[in-house]
Amino acid sequence: GLNLSMELARSGYLDRTGIRLLACKPETIDRAEDRELFKETMEKLHQPIIPSEVVETLQDALACADRIGYPVIVRPAFTLGGGGGGVAYNEEELREVGSVGLDYSPITQVLIEKYIFGWKEIEFEVMRDHKGTAITICSMENIDPVGIHTGDSIVVAPSQTLRDVEYQMLRSSAINIIRTLKIEGGCNVQYALDTDSMKYYVIEVNPRLSRSSALASKATGYPIAKVATKIAIGYGLDEIVNAVTGKTFACFEPTIDYVVCKFPRWPFDKFTKAEKTLSTKMKATGEVMSIGSNFESAFLKSVRSLELGMDSLEFRDAAAYSDEELVKLLHRQSDERIFAVTEALRRGVSPKEIYDITRIDPWYLYKLQNVVQAEEALKLQGKDYLTYDHLRKLKRMGFADSAIARWCGMKAGGVRQMRREMNIWPVYKMVDTCGAEFDAQTPYYYSCYDMENEAQPSGRPTVVVLGSGPIRIGQGVEFDYCSVHAVWALKEAGYDTVIINNNPETVSTDFDTSDRLYFEPLTPEEVQNILELEQPVGVLVQFGGQTAIKLAKSVKEAGFAILGTIVSRIKIAQAIKLGED
Repeated sequence: GLNLSMELARSGYLDRTGIRLLACKPETIDRAEDRELFKETMEKLHQPIIPSEVVETLQDALACADRIGYPVIVRPAFTLGGGGGGVAYNEEELREVGSVGLDYSPITQVLIEKYIFGWKEIEFEVMRDHKGTAITICSMENIDPVGIHTGDSIVVAPSQTLRDVEYQMLRSSAINIIRTLKIEGGCNVQYALDTDSMKYYVIEVNPRLSRSSALASKATGYPIAKVATKIAIGYGLDEIVNAVTGKTFACFEPTIDYVVCKFPRWPFDKFTKAEKTLSTKMKATGEVMSIGSNFESAFLKSVRSLELGMDSLEFRDAAAYSDEELVKLLHRQSDERIFAVTEALRRGVSPKEIYDITRIDPWYLYKLQNVVQAEEALKLQGKDYLTYDHLRKLKRMGFADSAIARWCGMKAGGVRQMRREMNIWPVYKMVDTCGAEFDAQTPYYYSCYDMENEAQPSGRPTVVVLGSGPIRIGQGVEFDYCSVHAVWALKEAGYDTVIINNNPETVSTDFDTSDRLYFEPLTPEEVQNILELEQPVGVLVQFGGQTAIKLAKSVKEAGFAILGTIVSRIKIAQAIKLGED
């Protein structure tokens, strides 16, 4: 969109026709997207940027790398998802990456940037109106250090490891940048931060909504695209009512009293021989998001939401690696590294040693160690470990019934029955943008094992629609389209509607699509918990692709009606699809 609008502006078409770009002016887009102008703008603002040079030929790129030193990052101008970019550790690699980057850039321009290994990557989602009012919507922290594209990084919101002085420093910088660039609407600012020295660099500024904007919007309940649209047509932030509370306005910064974890969904289960090393060029096809009352539960929920057959942090290929090979795996930035980290913790490698290799903040490593230690204690003692206090602690940390059952030699239903007898049930908390300071009008929920339940079924006939989970090879947004239209049709027919899904990139997880939204893993346990609370007249599984279809049997066994094709016919159709007798 930015590239097309800039071509129309440069060609004179907009001037000839009198058509104007709303919100972002061509000069604003240029100053953010053109690498040379961006560099000049940041220098005028006294905002530090990584040592770099803008080049337009491969020879200039090689000469620049010699001056600033290898390794370097290649960042093409006017591209999306890091397309054409990458890290070069020597001249041979730069010749390859640099050539691709110059070809990718529509203006044949790349930034050659010093690669800062191990610095923390932080993002701020910022909003500004034409009056100059600017707010930060959300801070986001990549668990992975600088060098891996945000789309390929595990991201946590709000940032968990920043000291207040660091947070305020970056927040002030982000607001200063969006005001100087005179961006009207949403903006994403990315930083590299050295927590040892308080030194930071501005990596880039996106004068548009991005993948991170969708995450920030779903994480906070703040409708970024809707607010940005109203700003574009002339509204001020103080004139736009917060749709969640109905009382506050869009100029109020959201307050987050929970933890959000975004986990990328890579296509390596389909492309098994693909190069799995992660860099500045995005390889993920989609992502999942989870919400929890603590980091451990949010993280474990996100792992279960990936639909890779994982219900815990156990590394499936662990037995294939010796201790030495496992340490080598820690050095490689890949989709498996976070599970190699947990396996290393399980084998006694200290968080300090893992930090020295991966530069993952020790706070996260100690949190993952909490999970691993709880796993090992359960495996050691088995069913005897499952006292009321221990089982409640495991559930508060986000452990799945299926994983607990496996380690205790039980069935998942047995753990559920044990919880029923002990009265250990999840409650649902509301995403309200204001930390419960005001009542929320739009029910948008996540589960946790606290005491007070904030989800209140309406008492009217209700239908639950199971969503389609993350976007991956063979399953895109078409299923979400179907799910949303199902909800609209049900509303017209007079039913209350509930959606269960975990994909922040979809319309079904907009807080105002259904009457009630549950942002949860699409697993038998989580779905059954919600159904028992909502007591729907039926469940629709046919619009959520294979994700929803796989849940049909467990829904029926839990005593709830499947609307449309009955389970026995679904099984026959599935058998035909798989070529079974």
